[in-house]
Formats: sequence, C-alpha cells, structure tokens
Amino acid sequence: MSNHKFAAADVHAATTTFAVLDSSGKFVMETVVETKAESLLSVVKSMTGSVHLTFEEGTHAAWLYDLLRPHVAELVVCDPRKNRNDKGNKSDRIDARQLARWLRSGDLSPVYHGLDCTKVLKELVRGYENLVVDSVRVKNRLKAVYRSQGQSTPGGDVYSLEKQEEWLSKLQSSGLRSRAEWLYLQMESLHELRQEAEKAVLREAKKHRPCSLLKSVPGIGPIRSATIVAHVATPFRFRTKRQFWSYCGLAVVTRGSSDWEIEGEELRRKRQSVSTRGLNRNHNRHLKDAFKGAVRDARALRPHLDSLVESGMRKSMARLTVARKIAATCLAIWKKGEKFNLSKAVIRSE
Repeated sequence: MSNHKFAAADVHAATTTFAVLDSSGKFVMETVVETKAESLLSVVKSMTGSVHLTFEEGTHAAWLYDLLRPHVAELVVCDPRKNRNDKGNKSDRIDARQLARWLRSGDLSPVYHGLDCTKVLKELVRGYENLVVDSVRVKNRLKAVYRSQGQSTPGGDVYSLEKQEEWLSKLQSSGLRSRAEWLYLQMESLHELRQEAEKAVLREAKKHRPCSLLKSVPGIGPIRSATIVAHVATPFRFRTKRQFWSYCGLAVVTRGSSDWEIEGEELRRKRQSVSTRGLNRNHNRHLKDAFKGAVRDARALRPHLDSLVESGMRKSMARLTVARKIAATCLAIWKKGEKFNLSKAVIRSE
C-alpha cells in the first residue's frame, strides 16, 4: 500500500479541485485546474504509483469516467446523496479532502457506469423520456389555462387538435387564447418529435438481443424493454432479485430497534414484527414506472393479481407483488438468455 495514492476531484463547470492522500493518510498534493480534458489529464498523469480516483456523480461524470478511467488503477464515481456533510464549513477544498478520506477508508457508495455497447441506446432512451416529460408538462399547462377560467376539462378531449378552435372559443381573454394557441403548437411539435424519438429507440433496440428477450415478458413492450436495457445495461450488476427490487424502487423499507434479547444464557433475536415504512425512495424512477405500467398491461398475469386481491391482500400491495414478479422474471431470463415461458411461471390463478 506504500505506493498508493488516493485522489479526489471536486468538479464544477469552470474549475476542478484535486486533493491527494498517500497510503499513510497524509495530503501530498492539492491543486485547482480548469475543467478541460488536457488540464485534468495532466494532473492525473503527474501522480506516481497506483492511483485511486473518485468524484461525485453529476453532469460531467460520464465524460470524466471515459476520459480518466484508462489512466488510473481504480475509479469510483460516488453517490453524492450519501456523501452529504452538513456540519461545519464547506468549500471545494474541504469537499475534495473529505472525498479523498472516504475513498481511502472505503466508505464511498459507487455509482455504476456501464458498458459501451448500450451507450447509444441509453442516450436515445433518455431523449425519448425527456420528450415524454415535456409533453406531459405542456398538457398540464394547457388544462390549467382552462381550469383557471372555471372550464371543466375531463379526459383528453381538450388535447384534440380537431377540436382546438372549439376549445379556444371558450376563452374570453385574448391573452389566454394566445397562451393556449402557443401550448397547442408546442404540444403538436412535441408529438412529432416524440414519434421520431420512438422510432429511433425501436431501431436501436433491435440491435440488442436482451430487448427481444424482455419483450416476451407479459406487460413489457418494445419501449419498456429498451428502457430496462438502457438503464440496467447488464443484469449481472445485481446478485439477487432483492437488490434489483431496491434499484427499481420496489423494496420495502423496514425499521427496527433492540432486535436481540438474552434468554437464560443464550442470545436470541426477538420475536417481533418488523415495522415497515413504505418503498425505498432512492431508486431509478424510469424502471419503477416501467414495471408499474407492466402490471397494468400484463393480461396474462391478471388472474394472479385478482387472486391476490381475493385472498385479502390490499390492491396496492397486490400490484407491488406482481410488479416484483415481473422485475424478477426480467432479471432471471436476461441472465439465462432465454425467452419467457408462461407454462414455467409460478402464478396464482385461484
């Protein structure tokens, strides 16, 4: 370990602050450089020995990972949500020093940066997801215009371009009509862009065999399969289905205290029910949306869902159970490289 260096970079748009520890925990270098490829590489290459480097996940993380990974022995992109230090002073220098200490002690939670083979699909899926979010936002704004004037807007009739003039005539103010017209134009352009993005995602998804495997699972269509492959990259990131559930936001958070007791001379775990606190909040929301949507569309699993509800389970918990089953199935068939077979699936039908 005497020849190891533990470096941390606090990255910002204009500058990057480096702090470097040696194996004994002594700071041997601190510097501030411009956030440009040549400047960053010069600092990293100037370090001798086996270099371990870390920086936080953020806007620059993917670019920095590709740039610096070949030049260090270990690169850890850490989760900033688990590195918060609200006590005491804060500055770039303090943050970089603390990251270097955590790297040396092994207390950082790494963020996965995946395979090059799925990068194109990932960017296309991200673009499609952004267009979907923008479309929903425009539609909500359009309904808000009419509701601000006491107009009822049930269903999606207000979004129909064929009935646009009819809805615009209900607005008395010229300013409101102009706002609504702009929103209709924005909605139409986003719809066209969304269709183009969807076609691009589907074209790219055909190049990836896991997408065709996942499409065989009930409720998982072409877009959802592409979303899962883009965000997961490889199923071998997750050793068990429970780890995958946590990543997808389908894991139940539990709370407990004083779990052990002494009976006689033996140490035993207390026989008490564990308190639950809902689902985990630190998750990939796109995967959660995909599996929750799959429950709604999976006709083959409808008997299983109905059977759970009839047995006395709350409907929300039944949907969660089916979503977990779909997620676990996707993980299993992806690892095995075989398509879903309903006859082999263990589901409740009565």
